[in-house]
Amino acid sequence: MSDQEQRGHIVPVGIYVRIFLGLIVLTGITTAAAYVDLGAMNTVVALAIAVVKMLLVVLFFMHVKYSTNLTRLVIIAGFFWLAILVALTLSDELTRHWTPESGAWSALLPILPRFF
Repeated sequence: MSDQEQRGHIVPVGIYVRIFLGLIVLTGITTAAAYVDLGAMNTVVALAIAVVKMLLVVLFFMHVKYSTNLTRLVIIAGFFWLAILVALTLSDELTRHWTPESGAWSALLPILPRFF
């Protein structure tokens, strides 16, 4: 095994500084977007910014960009599994055609003495 393989990939400090500044800017954009009323797009914008920040962290701080194909495959499999779980959860939630009735807690007062 060569000396380079034992040390791993060396990333210059400048790249880390730029990624850090990018994450700070994206955090500021997320905060600014929270104060803008975009209707239903608020969640979409916030999630899009979060995905970009997640990709920066995974690729550079976790060194996935410089890792082997097996590591990349494991990470892709993890995201695929997450997508399956989200799809199953949404398939349950979005196919419900009923909503629970909301009411005040005081509506339970006539019934509560029976349980005690």
